[in-house]
Amino acid sequence: MRIAVISDTHDRLPGLLPGRLEAADEIWHLGDVCDPATLVELELLGKPLWIVAGNCDFHPAWPTHRRLERGGCTFHLEHVPLRRAPRGVNAVLNGHLHHPRDETDPLGVRWLSPGAITGPRGGSVAGFGWLTIPNGGGFNWAREAL
Repeated sequence: MRIAVISDTHDRLPGLLPGRLEAADEIWHLGDVCDPATLVELELLGKPLWIVAGNCDFHPAWPTHRRLERGGCTFHLEHVPLRRAPRGVNAVLNGHLHHPRDETDPLGVRWLSPGAITGPRGGSVAGFGWLTIPNGGGFNWAREAL
């Protein structure tokens, strides 16, 4: 399974992005979509699209966090980074900071952020993440620049 992870579109979806995400089995958006119409081209791909609300989102159907299980792993999705991981998760994915992150804490929880699709900060390049879940379980993370 291949999951495309994006964040911080802020009303802009780069024109090349939908084509780059065609290979995804699912798309996870980590918040700050702003106008829901921004997602139309992603919705047209026909892939499951999971969204969490960011601090710039006011869509009543988008929760502030999600817990998703894939390939025997539990993922916590939330826009603003947490101080500590919720119990029982293998990875915490967040947006908000506009720069990529891939760290493992002392408890073995992986903290991942794809950075921002638009408006990257701290010298980072706009991009998104690929979360790959092999048939045998576990997961791999890679970031792809736009």
